[in-house]
Amino acid sequence: MALPMTDRPAALVPAVVRAVSVLDLLARERRPMSMAGLAAALKLPRSSVHGLCGTLLSCGYLRRADNGALLIGPGVMTLAAAFVASTHVAAEFDALWRETPPPDETLVLSVLNGADVVYIGVRNSARPLSLAFSLGMRLPAWVTSTGKAMLACLDPAEVRALVPPGATDVDALLAELAEARERGWAVDDGGVREGVYALAAPVVDTAGRPVAGIAFCINKAALDPATLSRQRELVIRAARTLSRRLGAREDNR
Repeated sequence: MALPMTDRPAALVPAVVRAVSVLDLLARERRPMSMAGLAAALKLPRSSVHGLCGTLLSCGYLRRADNGALLIGPGVMTLAAAFVASTHVAAEFDALWRETPPPDETLVLSVLNGADVVYIGVRNSARPLSLAFSLGMRLPAWVTSTGKAMLACLDPAEVRALVPPGATDVDALLAELAEARERGWAVDDGGVREGVYALAAPVVDTAGRPVAGIAFCINKAALDPATLSRQRELVIRAARTLSRRLGAREDNR
């Protein structure tokens, strides 16, 4: 979450901070916003926001909707790709499947970013009409299976601090996370997309802290006990392998 301008160290460049604040706000809102709306939300002068947005538009980091409002632009994908390329866990995830046939179901890897998860690895199924995900997709952590798998590794106080007030029933979420922590995996049953089932296991580091989450995703109509068991074991085994490569101890996996 962006800090108020008054809380920022003097060494930061104000224009850069404001430009990043514009991008952060649009990323969180996930909807087109006018320059006036951005200025009001960020408590910045309209003239300043106009200049910032004009520059970001020229650089491709913003784009205009049909009504003239602003959205995140395609330029950010270059940055996302560079981040993914430099992320060790993403490289390890890719290495797991490099010499294996395409998976039966779509597999995803995500990391926590504040209260959200960001998808940094995807291995889409080769099956016709299977689910497909995109790198860089961002969703609330408490909605997704990978997000819940990672949140289950945190103390309840940390979870309460992460989830925005009113976003969800935190007590119910904590009860669900306790169950996920006990069994070692978490579920999203239609929370992200109606009719889609996902099951995830956490990837942890040497201290047992969540580094990432791995999930398989399937159309629920195609889910049967044999498929669930097979894919669950695949996800748990993959998460344990990545955790081990990151130095996790046996009792942290």
